[in-house]
Amino acid sequence: MAGKIDHNEIRKSMGGKPKTYKGKSLEPGGGGQFAKMKDAIMATGKSEESAAAITAAAGRKKFGNAKFQKMAETGAKRAAKKGK
Repeated sequence: MAGKIDHNEIRKSMGGKPKTYKGKSLEPGGGGQFAKMKDAIMATGKSEESAAAITAAAGRKKFGNAKFQKMAETGAKRAAKKGK
């Protein structure tokens, strides 16, 4: 084999959207949308902490406090499990 296949590059070349962002799913609850928005806000000059707070506020507005909190808890569990 010549190398690892980058499915996102193949999808882009076929006109489709990538399904991940920095290894996180772009599906709701996957963390990719949060990371993408946070990076975009940081690119405007905000600190990482400020960008995360702004992104969390937007997520709570979009999904509601309870659903957003449940997604955050799931993500924290996933991150802790991955760190082991």
